[in-house]
Amino acid sequence: MHAFDYSFDLEGYITKERFARLKEFASDKETPFVVLSRDVVGRKYDGLRRSMPYADIYYAIKANPDAAILELLIEKGSCFDIASVYELDWMLKLGASPERLSYGNTIKKARDIRYAYDRGVRLFASDSEGDVRKLAENAPGSSVFFRILADGSGADWPLSRKFGAQPEVVFDAVLLARKLGLRPRGVSFHVGSQQKDVTQWRVAIKTCRALFDAAAQRGIELDLINMGGGLPAHYFHPIEETYVYAAEITDYLREFFGNDFPRIIVEPGRYMAGDAGVLVAEVVMVSCKEREGGVPWLYLDVGKFGGLIETIDESLRYPVYSERTGESRDYILAGPTCDSMDVLYEKNLVRLPADVREGDRLYLFTTGAYTQTYSAVFFNGFPPLKSYVLD
Repeated sequence: MHAFDYSFDLEGYITKERFARLKEFASDKETPFVVLSRDVVGRKYDGLRRSMPYADIYYAIKANPDAAILELLIEKGSCFDIASVYELDWMLKLGASPERLSYGNTIKKARDIRYAYDRGVRLFASDSEGDVRKLAENAPGSSVFFRILADGSGADWPLSRKFGAQPEVVFDAVLLARKLGLRPRGVSFHVGSQQKDVTQWRVAIKTCRALFDAAAQRGIELDLINMGGGLPAHYFHPIEETYVYAAEITDYLREFFGNDFPRIIVEPGRYMAGDAGVLVAEVVMVSCKEREGGVPWLYLDVGKFGGLIETIDESLRYPVYSERTGESRDYILAGPTCDSMDVLYEKNLVRLPADVREGDRLYLFTTGAYTQTYSAVFFNGFPPLKSYVLD
């Protein structure tokens, strides 16, 4: 087992002023819940826009679909990546025009394709012959980009198997799309969520170049690369700033496409919303399972089924903060449900103050993405994770 020393500098994640505001706001609210900052989301959007001014930003709604976040991004001019007709309806209700939406899920029912098409969506992702045929029948003439497999090495949350296809399969899909009357526009990839190895973008962009060239030999001029998500948020391990990743990615684009880029789309989700959230939880119990020695267990009122599913295999390591000070010790961190899977960190122990007590509040940072949307509905009777928004 390895211990994480969580005695970090609070201001590495939140200013003292914002933390004081958060505490005051949260003081009369029952845990667990997430507090989101619109200001952080706005600054993340602006930072990405400055770092990659040539790219169209399509926020991945699945990361956090809170209306306050989406309305802010609509106001700022963002486009949006939708994964279902339910997200489509939500965005249209909030006032986003269908021209700013991309149906980025490669797994779609025929009736859902038709539903999106009838409401004005004209940009779709695909990665298989069957999906191309459904698109041709239910979204005639639409623009399509084709997802290639990406290795996902270096990502805390790899996305390397379920979506995408080998380049030769994608090439066949491009040819089929043209034959069936669709508009094959380009290639997409996802290097894995929370990707810290920027060279993974180079590998994928190189494959895009090869597919662009192969398509051109068949008279098809591709003009779009959707680079998906992958830009990291600030979890426990340090990461480079956004402009560092952006500069490297821009160099890779120049390496393979010169200065005349195709249209570039990026789909930030975790990057945009992760740093904006602080999850407030309560210590339910501290338990020692051995008379002497052993590592105590610290149980929170939130766990895997309450929004922290990305701790599965201890993949993502949320920074955890206690206001207590003094001597620290290692803990196993677990959730409140009766499922034995509901253990957050056991291989990688959490170091917190030795005098943590039942009823204390702990603060989990970088919890604005993939927490509330992942929380179960009434498993063990626990309600879904609540969410509040501060400017």
